[in-house]
Amino acid sequence: MHVESKIQTLPELAAIVAECKRHGKRVVHCHGVFDLLHIGHIRYFRQAAEMGDVLIVTVTQDQHVDKGPHRPAFPEALRLEGVVSQHNVDYGAINPWATAEELLRFLRPDVYVKGSDFKNVESDPTGKLQREAEVCRELGIELRLTQDEVFSSTNLINRFLSSFPDDVQEYLEIFRSRYSIDQIEKILEAMRGLKVTVVGDTILDDYQYCSPLGAASKDPVMALRGVGGDVFAGGVLAVANHLSNFVGEVKLYTVLGEADCGKWEGFVRESLHGNVTPNFAYQKDAPTIRKRRYLEGYSMTKLLEIYHMDDSGLDAERDARFRQAVMQSGDASDVVVAADFGHGTISQDCRGDLVRAPFLAVNTQANAGNRGFHTISRYERCGFVSLAEPELRLDARDTKTGIIPLADRLQKKTQASMVAVTRGKQGSFIQTADGTGVLVPAFASKVVDRIGSGDAFFSMASLGACMKVNPELVGFLGNVIGSIAVGILGNKKSITQGDVMKLVTSLLK
Repeated sequence: MHVESKIQTLPELAAIVAECKRHGKRVVHCHGVFDLLHIGHIRYFRQAAEMGDVLIVTVTQDQHVDKGPHRPAFPEALRLEGVVSQHNVDYGAINPWATAEELLRFLRPDVYVKGSDFKNVESDPTGKLQREAEVCRELGIELRLTQDEVFSSTNLINRFLSSFPDDVQEYLEIFRSRYSIDQIEKILEAMRGLKVTVVGDTILDDYQYCSPLGAASKDPVMALRGVGGDVFAGGVLAVANHLSNFVGEVKLYTVLGEADCGKWEGFVRESLHGNVTPNFAYQKDAPTIRKRRYLEGYSMTKLLEIYHMDDSGLDAERDARFRQAVMQSGDASDVVVAADFGHGTISQDCRGDLVRAPFLAVNTQANAGNRGFHTISRYERCGFVSLAEPELRLDARDTKTGIIPLADRLQKKTQASMVAVTRGKQGSFIQTADGTGVLVPAFASKVVDRIGSGDAFFSMASLGACMKVNPELVGFLGNVIGSIAVGILGNKKSITQGDVMKLVTSLLK
């Protein structure tokens, strides 16, 4: 049979399966990503074909491949063509669903075969195989596991087809020799026991998508057509949500504008995860901070930003109550995380209180709204500091000195046990109190939006620093979560432990 005639749509494949079963033929089904096709897959198909009369294979759609942001290496059409080119495979199709559960219900084969990656149904840590097994029991489908030497597409791609430059590949080779996937997973599991207090500015990221029309006919103005918009929970809200995916309990302290809290408070509460306990103070006669960004709708290039805010902060009485509540919570927490965007939530008196916390992690951000007047020097002491390189240089008023002496100087000034400096596509630098410094490269393969990536890095690195994790692992995990974040528009979704482990596995396997 020609390769082209083996490739079917899913409805066509379902009809073929039904017809085969009517004629008493035993239909065997294999499913996977198959990126890249290797000897392990070939043996898998060979063993599966011996279990019945007709072998069908389905391939995961590109958008559902969850092996990291730089995968799949090959698009679904090529992966399917490679699969059906095997003489043991009778028919193939693309699976439009995220999992095989719906697929099994739709095709109803006689036998469903999984590869030798799994010793038994319980050996899959993601739980996918267990759920597939439940569907097989429900429908009377026989579930079989092949037995053979385990090969890894990820390992082969990392060795021979990596999308990373040579220096990153060399770094990962060294990193793999020092640390294991299990070690990293244990660190993430240990984070579950942490109690975290988070304080900082609520920012509503208002994205308005436009298409350019051209210059206006009477004025020298660029005209744009609005094509929709989104509002994302940003600022400290995004930090709290990231943290909540890794720890058991998060207590959030932030400020909403009293003038429009009726409009936005419900949205803010709904945007927060279930294990985040929000505590709001309300600023008189002020709006909730909203940063409206106008983007070209295809490239997502930002054209203009408008800040709706009053950064004067709480009045003295409300600020005193707010500070007292924050410190009571902080004293009962393992770490206090201050996401300080310089927009008034954290007053100078509040900073003076925060430096007395048992362990304080701070990120100060320079932006158009604070005009360069807001730097890390406003904190006398910190346990952990995370800054972007421009913010470090702004604080030092130094554009020329190397990053290592600047970070060392900041560490001594703040008495921090660890300082992290994020450097965009150059990765990050971690400096510790004992003089250890380590550079970790970036792992991003696709950049959609840089907004929120620093917050993601800060969230992960704060937990690692609090737990006294090896500085290289702090930088590695921070860069992993940051590289996932740049592939997401704004703060559309927070990053989970599962997201992190998928990329870690993809990088280290």
